[in-house]
Amino acid sequence: MKIGFIGMGNMASAICKGIIKSGFISGEDVNSFDIDQIKQHDMKELYNIQLCQNENELVKNSDVVIMAVKPNIIEKVIEKVKNDIQNKTIISIVAGYSNDKYNQLLPQTHHLTVMPNTPANVLQGITLFEKENTLDENELAFARELFESIGEVCIIENYQMVAGGALTGCGPAFVYMFIEALADGAVLNGLPRDVAYRLASQMVLGSAQMVKDTHMHPGILKDQVCSPGGITIKGVKALEENGFRNAVIEAIDKAK
Repeated sequence: MKIGFIGMGNMASAICKGIIKSGFISGEDVNSFDIDQIKQHDMKELYNIQLCQNENELVKNSDVVIMAVKPNIIEKVIEKVKNDIQNKTIISIVAGYSNDKYNQLLPQTHHLTVMPNTPANVLQGITLFEKENTLDENELAFARELFESIGEVCIIENYQMVAGGALTGCGPAFVYMFIEALADGAVLNGLPRDVAYRLASQMVLGSAQMVKDTHMHPGILKDQVCSPGGITIKGVKALEENGFRNAVIEAIDKAK
């Protein structure tokens, strides 16, 4: 199977790197077209992907087409390739373009809308699949195998994609800010910057793994760290006084 990326921005690059690193596919079986030639050539140098001159060449040489352009140009791209794309499997990562929209734009095609995230680059992504889609059984199995090679897949109701996408798609940026802030606090108190980043990132990684593996409520896990009158509960109090929870809730709400 040949996979083609129309658009090779940050998210598409993360997916492309991930599926090649994981061994799901070789670079020779990946096609790419992006108006940014530098991005394309960088990917070719690193992963030996095949570069196409335009969208039509890419579609003709690919079995699965991943739509990864900006929302403001997706319909122009579809107009260019609609005569060549009818028998292809289409996977879209374009924000705001759901199954219903593709049913209007490309009614005769097999398509699936997904929401991946950038940790796919290190094979730790989470990709949301719209439950309603027009892929057949084999195409859906292929799509699932593709995204499971770079992390986990969660199939959700179509109407939940907005909230889910805000959480998983935007969330990494919020986590990076948290890690940076944790490190800043440690640096303020004398820890070297490189050590602070290493400790903060591993601490966040390990804490997240605890939530996943134990299936315990995060509040219970938090309580287990907070001794009566201890240093941790004082830190929790400082976070609460500065609106930590509300700030995070607002970030997800605004992101959607």
